Amino acid sequence: MRKLLILFLAFAIASPLFSQQIQQIPLIEVEGYAERKIAPDEAVFSISLEEKAMKVNDAVNVLNKKTQNLAEALKKGKIKDYKLVADNYSVDVNRIYRSGTARDSGYVARQGLRIVTSATNEDLQKIVDAIQGSGDMSYNLHFGIAEATRKSLEDTLLTEALKDAEARAMLIGTTLALKGLRVFNVTMEPNYRPQPMYMMNAKAAAPESADMLIQTEEQAITKRVYVKYTY
Repeated sequence: MRKLLILFLAFAIASPLFSQQIQQIPLIEVEGYAERKIAPDEAVFSISLEEKAMKVNDAVNVLNKKTQNLAEALKKGKIKDYKLVADNYSVDVNRIYRSGTARDSGYVARQGLRIVTSATNEDLQKIVDAIQGSGDMSYNLHFGIAEATRKSLEDTLLTEALKDAEARAMLIGTTLALKGLRVFNVTMEPNYRPQPMYMMNAKAAAPESADMLIQTEEQAITKRVYVKYTY
């Protein structure tokens, strides 16, 4: 116990001294920034399914049937290059509140479906037709940048941001005649993810002859760093 007390007191004394030494180190801090604007390369149809029934099996079976109908409709439409993903599956008691009291009324089954494809896929309208022909389904369609694309640009953007910070530091050093600039600390800002662009929220069927004509805007992927130099 005595040893711990001595160590604590030593640390308490040393901490202000260390902080004071850090404050006495001459520092300049610069920001480095890099940005790439690219067109969205991924389209995602998001579908939320919900079914209520007095028995668990009934709710689950109807939910599974809708999912199966959609999978078969997509296959029947001969749609190219897509991926159907099911997630967030749950079954809960359907609890109803009335006049301040709660009572159970069967069960509610929920599941999320996502149809992921290329933003330039020529079969986007066929996907819409498949969704609308598979039962009582509404969907959201949004366009964004695929995770693989983000990762492929990560190192490039970081390199450009660091070089930008270095160039600014060198400019400051040359202008103010600071000698022996060297890196003291580097901090990276958390990655910014641009919000996906939601293009439509639809439930009612569109005319069969309608074509889906969509123009997407470019989205920016950025990287920001903060570099401290000492001299």
